Amino acid sequence: MTRVALVQIASPSDESRDDRINRVEQLLMSHAGQGGELFVLPELWSAGDLAFKHYEELAEALDGLTVTMCRRAARELGAWVHAGSFIERDEHGKMHNTAVLINPQGEIAQTYRKIHVFGYQSLEAQLLTPGTTLSVIDTPLGKTASTTCYDLRFPGLWLELGSRGAEAAIVPAAWPAPRRDHFRLFTETRAVEHQIWVVAVNACGTQGRTELGGASRVVDPWGNVVVECSETLEEVAIVDIDPARVAEVRSEFPVIGDRLPPEAYPALG
Repeated sequence: MTRVALVQIASPSDESRDDRINRVEQLLMSHAGQGGELFVLPELWSAGDLAFKHYEELAEALDGLTVTMCRRAARELGAWVHAGSFIERDEHGKMHNTAVLINPQGEIAQTYRKIHVFGYQSLEAQLLTPGTTLSVIDTPLGKTASTTCYDLRFPGLWLELGSRGAEAAIVPAAWPAPRRDHFRLFTETRAVEHQIWVVAVNACGTQGRTELGGASRVVDPWGNVVVECSETLEEVAIVDIDPARVAEVRSEFPVIGDRLPPEAYPALG
């Protein structure tokens, strides 16, 4: 079993980034000694997902405040920490929505720049540059991919992650409350389609006039929701995940073996 902590937090507009980073570090450390092997934070929690006018000033490098704190926390907890995502400014001055997974030694083990940047009633697509790479790495969950929020809506990305051997996917999100049912639908759908664990941690609370949806959750490879957080409140939910469940489900119901390779479908008459 792997013990996972879903760290569902709010990013209120009247709280500074520095204060929020300090608050979240204290929250993480308050769970030291409880056997947590992986802690997962939401999308853009430090800057605030909807703080578009502040993206320029809040953008950081990989050695900035957000990732540095999470690396320190990982070392002190002796656990993996998925830092959610942050506004990254790369060496060329471009900004990205970048997710980072850190190992218990405090080393960056995986980075993922969000590929599907969001444009509906949002400035993300105007301000941020999409990523161009995917990765699947070994973690206590098995072979693990990182995706971000809006990526849940794009099955082609998930099909590719499955073809690269993914057995689990971590999904930091800032999914709004009016579309909360879609968040639930897609997390369950992706888990069932690819017979993987889906660990999705959403933001909660209100940013500006937008209410975020909470309901952070873990879905098993059969589509069962094994834990779900509050829709509205900050919460740390701790759950034990059995990585062996992937092989069990795939053996019992071998749908993946019946799937044609992606290039076969366009060739059909």
